[in-house]
Amino acid sequence: MLRLNNVEVVYDRVILVLKGISFEVPEQRIITLLGSNGAGKSTTLKAISGLLKPERGEITTGSVEFAGERIDHRGPEEIVKRGITQVMEGRRVFDDLTTEENLLSGAHTRRGLAEIRTDLAAVYEYFPRLAERRTLKAGYLSGGEQQMLAIGRALMARPRLMLLDEPSLGLAPLLVEEIFQIIQRLNRQEKLTVLLVEQNAAMALTIAEHGYVMENGRIVLDGPVAALRENPDVKEFYLGLTEVGARKSYRDVKHYKRRKRWLS
Repeated sequence: MLRLNNVEVVYDRVILVLKGISFEVPEQRIITLLGSNGAGKSTTLKAISGLLKPERGEITTGSVEFAGERIDHRGPEEIVKRGITQVMEGRRVFDDLTTEENLLSGAHTRRGLAEIRTDLAAVYEYFPRLAERRTLKAGYLSGGEQQMLAIGRALMARPRLMLLDEPSLGLAPLLVEEIFQIIQRLNRQEKLTVLLVEQNAAMALTIAEHGYVMENGRIVLDGPVAALRENPDVKEFYLGLTEVGARKSYRDVKHYKRRKRWLS
């Protein structure tokens, strides 16, 4: 469904952030993109969704293809209409609008009130807490509820592909588990394709089928999640485990040094 071919992204015409990355996202799959802060994960999502320009970024080399057509020079509103929505890091709900108004704003590119109302009911079915708080201003929702709202708002655009940027950020473990279970349900029941950027590698590798590891603007490793979970470097750096699977101390993880260079 989605293919990036040798994509380079530059900010302010001088700062090279993505250095020729290539990967694919098959239809109806959950694919995860792992990496530390500054690896280029969020920039990758913005390159797909057309959100580089407001941050003075641009794709200088390569292409982004969706359903067989290039989209790398299209505006974000056109990309949304084609079936791609992004849930930004930090949720970014409209604080002064109610929960339901936030959800309806996600359908701003659509026509047909009856279908929109049907989809709104479906979102409330996936997120019952949003239904309970439909008249409450979004700024008064908890962090977990705001994350649910951000995902629900993206669903209102009827996407074929959803880009999720750090959905677990700042949430309690039980809420993280609940949200990831809903992502799995959306993938299975709605046939939604998901590209998941996540620092919680343990959770991401639980629900995804294939993963890519980014480092300094490059893809340095990829494979089925079962293989990544057993990779010594992934275990040590992203899962905080020793060779035999024991939990490493914080000090050991903090001072981690990669034993060898990963191969893509």
